[in-house]
Amino acid sequence: MYTLYGSEVSLYTGKIRAYLRFKQLPFMEELSTVKVYKDIILPETKVAYIPVVKTPQGQYLQDTARIIDHLEAQHSERSIIPTAPTQHLVSELFALWGDDWLVIPAMHYRWNKNNFPFIYQEFGRVVAPKAPGFIRAYFGKKLAKKFSGFVPVLGITPHSIPSIEAWYEKTVLHHLNVHFATHQYLLGSRPCVGDFGLMGPLYAHLYRDPAPGKLMREIAPNVAAWVERMNKPEVELGEFLPDDDIPKTLLPLIQNIFEQQWPVLRSTVSALSEWREANPHEHFIPRSVGQHSFSINQVSESRAISSFHQYKLQRVLNTYQQFSASEKENVSAFLASVKADNYLQMTVKDKVIMEHNKLVFARD
Repeated sequence: MYTLYGSEVSLYTGKIRAYLRFKQLPFMEELSTVKVYKDIILPETKVAYIPVVKTPQGQYLQDTARIIDHLEAQHSERSIIPTAPTQHLVSELFALWGDDWLVIPAMHYRWNKNNFPFIYQEFGRVVAPKAPGFIRAYFGKKLAKKFSGFVPVLGITPHSIPSIEAWYEKTVLHHLNVHFATHQYLLGSRPCVGDFGLMGPLYAHLYRDPAPGKLMREIAPNVAAWVERMNKPEVELGEFLPDDDIPKTLLPLIQNIFEQQWPVLRSTVSALSEWREANPHEHFIPRSVGQHSFSINQVSESRAISSFHQYKLQRVLNTYQQFSASEKENVSAFLASVKADNYLQMTVKDKVIMEHNKLVFARD
């Protein structure tokens, strides 16, 4: 029996909960209260992030990508990793996009829309799960203030909000709604890693919170239906599309991923190299290493540089580099079709790895 430490309000918990259900792995869920953080999560992982999965052998796993890697290795049945190269790469691209880039609208629509007092009650459960509602709301409001403080750090400001909303509603939701009208999941009738990457922001924040949830149901009902399908405890096992096919309905989104997210990833790689040179005696890398600019719908703003984004980027680059010469040729032809044939040629000089659930530079 696995144990999932997390909460319904947590973005990344929604990703792993859906994964455990699809894999049909027996698990129990324990709310990550303040006491659980103090007694279990911090002592066992040395970091204060959820979700955490405890294995039947007593191992504590942290970080959703590594949790999935570990469980896929242990349970090969009902695999969510496409074997065809282009599908494998596209799956990883959507996982990176969901984990990192869709956090922008997820945070905006949670904290800048009318989701209260629902959010206060949800956060209050973490502090005082058995307390009356008015006490939960009191503590939840105090805890929520801490998390809402991350909104401007992500570059969500009065200047960028109109472009964020236009992009999310007219690009993200629009194209996903068109896609899920004819496909159960991203790459066929079986979910891939990319589906679970999308599940984090699209469920916990953008489906479950009242204001964005209402919006999703109104303008993108097929996306809402996909979220509900991803959360089902019993799901029939389908297949990925044959012949390494990528649905044409995904092409506008893939092109958008490269246009908007990848310049920020390039900047992150450069910033981490500069930080390493300026801090040669530091072992652990901080979660943020300065500021850089990003653009959504041609509107630019400044945001914190997240060092963890390079770790996720390296997963995509490693996926591509592991392909054979003939596989790379086919994948490159696809990338050229979405005007992205040069992006996967990136070289990361100062690679990062995880050590005790914290980022460090790999030894040269």
